[in-house]
Amino acid sequence: MTTIDSEASTKRRLGAAPAPVDLDPAERLSRDELLATQLERLQWTLRHAYDNVPFYRAKFDAAGVHPEDCRSLEDLAKFPFTTKQDLRDNYPFGMFAVPQDQIRRIHASSGTTGKPTVVGYTGGDIDTWATVMARSIRAAGGRPGQKVHVAYGYGLFTGGLGAHYGVEKLGCTAIPASGGMTGRQVQIITDFEPEVIMVTPSYMLTLLDEFERQGVDPRASSLKVGIFGAEPWTEQMRSEIESRMDIDAVDIYGLSEVMGPGVAQECVETKDGLHIWEDHFYPEIIDPIDENALPDGENGELLFTSLTKEALPIIRYRTRDLTRLLPGTARLAYRRMEKVTGRSDDMIILRGVNIFPTQIEEIVLRVDGLSPHFQLVRSSKGRMDHLTVQVEAHPETSADRRAAAAAEIAARIKDGVGVSVEVAVVEPDSLERSMGKMRRVIDRRAGA
Repeated sequence: MTTIDSEASTKRRLGAAPAPVDLDPAERLSRDELLATQLERLQWTLRHAYDNVPFYRAKFDAAGVHPEDCRSLEDLAKFPFTTKQDLRDNYPFGMFAVPQDQIRRIHASSGTTGKPTVVGYTGGDIDTWATVMARSIRAAGGRPGQKVHVAYGYGLFTGGLGAHYGVEKLGCTAIPASGGMTGRQVQIITDFEPEVIMVTPSYMLTLLDEFERQGVDPRASSLKVGIFGAEPWTEQMRSEIESRMDIDAVDIYGLSEVMGPGVAQECVETKDGLHIWEDHFYPEIIDPIDENALPDGENGELLFTSLTKEALPIIRYRTRDLTRLLPGTARLAYRRMEKVTGRSDDMIILRGVNIFPTQIEEIVLRVDGLSPHFQLVRSSKGRMDHLTVQVEAHPETSADRRAAAAAEIAARIKDGVGVSVEVAVVEPDSLERSMGKMRRVIDRRAGA
């Protein structure tokens, strides 16, 4: 689908862009009004964290800074970073800033690489979260009265319940499908006729495969908008989903340590990056190597400071996500972040060359005869690291075409990324499927 086709499709499905009366009062702030709000809330947050979280009191004292030292937004750069390891070191509740009897919900990461990171929410936090999620769904094209199929996982993962509360706050009907039982999900979408789906992009591809396996045309479904997040995805994947489903595919961003989904949202009328809800979350970009601040427009690692969180204020949290900040468009006062291109901790260094899964995804989606399902397998050959790109073929793809596709991918990676890899085109449905975030990288090196 071309950009012009996509824009025309958006207008056909949704009509004109939302009128100003449809927006939150906060979305109609001028940039100067927003900056004043941010400073007031930032000063409160720093004081709240210092007074109520021993970790932050010790960290600020060690850095020689005090909440009163923040007299402008630029002064935030004086304060120390927070990392995922800090949350793990204070497991489970050491980062909470309110007594336990004020906590109304607890979420946590999977903890697959160590202790999980635990986050808590007061009743006020949950209302704030629902508000920014409702704002995000509306910006994506959802409208009160519509049905929203929520296929993010429910439970300790923030995706399902975060989306659910936003759906209800906006005045929509939530269909809490969660993940799994893919065949049943297709039936529910067909029978219940939701207009919006919220899911990871990799699982959306699995749902599309299931539609086609059942002989159901996904383009004839009731869905008009897909809100996709929880993992990096490319413009090529957007085109793949939009052309196969005939929906507007828009990006949502969030992470549990900062709030959950709803930190930033792509607006359907522009699809040009995600507007950060800066009245609640203050962004910065740093160089991930030397940790120096970078100006808007330069690529680097994204940091967030919460501005309104009560239970778990977070100061200069290193997300490890790589992006850049740009001026607002559909919401003029709110800066945009580009789609996340990768994570500094997901980067593969192969013979001195930096590789991100999204780079491989862009190449795979340009090659005929292949599905979008791929994995990167790291191994060792002698003393050298080796990378194999495994990609599924379409069922109708011939053996000759599979061999040609493998050679084409290897050549494109060599030319575009600058490193030689092995490419294996494998049978359809042979790679691991995911109900949530796709496991893109498998490390089979000794000791990994």
